[in-house]
Amino acid sequence: MKNVKTIDLFAGIGGVRLAFEKAGFNTVFANDFEPKCAETYDLNFNSVKLTIKDIKEIEIEKLPNFNLLLGGFPCQPFSIAGRREGMEDERGTLFFEISKILEERRPVGFFLENVKNLTGHNFGKTFKVILNKLDILGYDIKYAVLNSMEYGNIPQNRERVYIVGFLRETNLIKKFDFPSSMELKISIKDILETEVSDIYYYNNKPLFEQLKRFTFKENIIYQWRRKYVRENKSGVCPTLTANMGTGGHNVPLIKDQKGIRKLTPRECARIQGFPNTYKLPKIADSSLYKQIGNSVSVPVVYRIAKNMMTALSN
Repeated sequence: MKNVKTIDLFAGIGGVRLAFEKAGFNTVFANDFEPKCAETYDLNFNSVKLTIKDIKEIEIEKLPNFNLLLGGFPCQPFSIAGRREGMEDERGTLFFEISKILEERRPVGFFLENVKNLTGHNFGKTFKVILNKLDILGYDIKYAVLNSMEYGNIPQNRERVYIVGFLRETNLIKKFDFPSSMELKISIKDILETEVSDIYYYNNKPLFEQLKRFTFKENIIYQWRRKYVRENKSGVCPTLTANMGTGGHNVPLIKDQKGIRKLTPRECARIQGFPNTYKLPKIADSSLYKQIGNSVSVPVVYRIAKNMMTALSN
């Protein structure tokens, strides 16, 4: 099926778009609230640049014609790492901005992504509200919690809930299935850069006095837990977060021949499945870490997108 048009909402740095375009979809509109994301997004996509605007201010009737709505709506209200206020948080209500677009424009389908905790937030009541709303709008859905290291062949323990829906009258949901699990064939060692700047090392920095009390093995991911270091026994990276590398909680660390350091932005991008051809702008590392941590595991989304294209083609 050719020229299936998508709109990329809460687009961030374009991880979802990257995956869907690889699967054959065509992006006609992209939006995010964060201005700094545009520096990264627009550097990597030649057409349909990022529209920086609050989604509540988007004029729905002026959106270009599209077939699928894509949206990794803000996960912080439902995240275990956050306060888990859910729908009581202003960002949590942004799902209803998505539902407004679905109601007014009635695209053939949608793809949504969020943290695993969305399914259990408020004893499952929040997720039930979302599913009920989608049902009322006339969409049949399937959802699944997938871990990036089991479904994307990337060394990251990242569980996310993915929701796919198609208009009930199309019967397309019966032709869609989530991808099956796959063997992880890539290790942390495979994604590490060979030449790393001294700025990423803790040698002779204040934190080093605390870190040197612990034993580190090479090419193993560790987490700095404010007062102690914990080895990641699974052999993969823990979930990358927006505060990764900025000195906050759960900072992934690694030891190489030069010493103990944090992961570089490029390494984090690889752990999310972004290809080496994806360009990182010359902006503050703290912004890059935040953008990458807030993004998606591209290979997982690609496998889902490919199955959605198969359903549409059939």
